[in-house]
Amino acid sequence: MKEIEILVEVYDDIDTVKEKLKQFEYVGLKHTIDEYYYDPKRDILKPDKDNQISHCLRLRSKNDDYYITYKDDVFENGIWQYSNEYETKVESMEMLKAIFDRLELKKFIEIDNKKEIYKTDKYEIALEDVKDLGLFLEVEYCTNEDVDIKEIKKEIQSFIDKLNIKVSKELNMGKPEMYLHKFNIKLE
Repeated sequence: MKEIEILVEVYDDIDTVKEKLKQFEYVGLKHTIDEYYYDPKRDILKPDKDNQISHCLRLRSKNDDYYITYKDDVFENGIWQYSNEYETKVESMEMLKAIFDRLELKKFIEIDNKKEIYKTDKYEIALEDVKDLGLFLEVEYCTNEDVDIKEIKKEIQSFIDKLNIKVSKELNMGKPEMYLHKFNIKLE
């Protein structure tokens, strides 16, 4: 699945943003804990010298459900365009962590995120309150089809602009990269 999204930091207060998002279908609150792992013996899951992550292995706890995800990012001229995401629900987070331990995979980031989810006919909108990072808005379009990524991103940006919420420009990085930069984390 292609995950085409724009992530921006929100400068308005959370109540102002929620008021503007009321026009869309409210899906609910999702509390997610994302744990990112790397393999110390191979470089593929490690951030590069600029703390950019191109491939990631994630365990996610979302409310009372658990998922394992592998993502590979597609860049053009060093700028993130979209992610290919492979995710499946799992029964036991403890069992996965035991397997990761046996494989000697190491956890290097944990992102605690409270997401208010809204939907339109085209997009999923997440107002994200991320512990230690701040308030963000993510607008996502998912497809299995071959589409013009740049055109979809222009449409998403236009959608965000019409919301009239005070936000940053597109961040072009995910929360794991933000976390690495903010806390100056370097791996072995």
